[in-house]
Amino acid sequence: MNDPQKGPVFTEIVLEVFKLGGLLVSEGDDMGSEYGITSARWKILGALYLAGEPQTVPQIARSMGLTRQAVQRLVDAMHQDELLVFQDNPGHKRAKLISLSERGKTVYLKLDEKQSGWATTCSKDMSKEELETTLSVLKRIAVSMDR
Repeated sequence: MNDPQKGPVFTEIVLEVFKLGGLLVSEGDDMGSEYGITSARWKILGALYLAGEPQTVPQIARSMGLTRQAVQRLVDAMHQDELLVFQDNPGHKRAKLISLSERGKTVYLKLDEKQSGWATTCSKDMSKEELETTLSVLKRIAVSMDR
């Protein structure tokens, strides 16, 4: 049903998600600072780790909701910092395959461990059911926008 009263509530959700996004980037930057990793770099490490196989820049960009150009800049800098490894791509002459270096994998796993404790602390006043409902609704919003 198309209820006009839902629009303002949806707008409030969007504004809260924007605010939360800023807070999460700041927290991610703080957590990654001891490893010289920003939230943006952490996203790249995570995308590659979770993919479980080498990815191209466009694949990383799609999985993280970022532009190809932004990912290319990050990937190039992270390669210089020896966090990533480039490999020839048999399916495409110019689009290199990118994977985590041993250093990149180590940094990602340390950050993942740190984040796990942080997530437990942040969610201490919320029930598992509340968190699951929130996750479900956010996923539905994302799907409705990704059409």
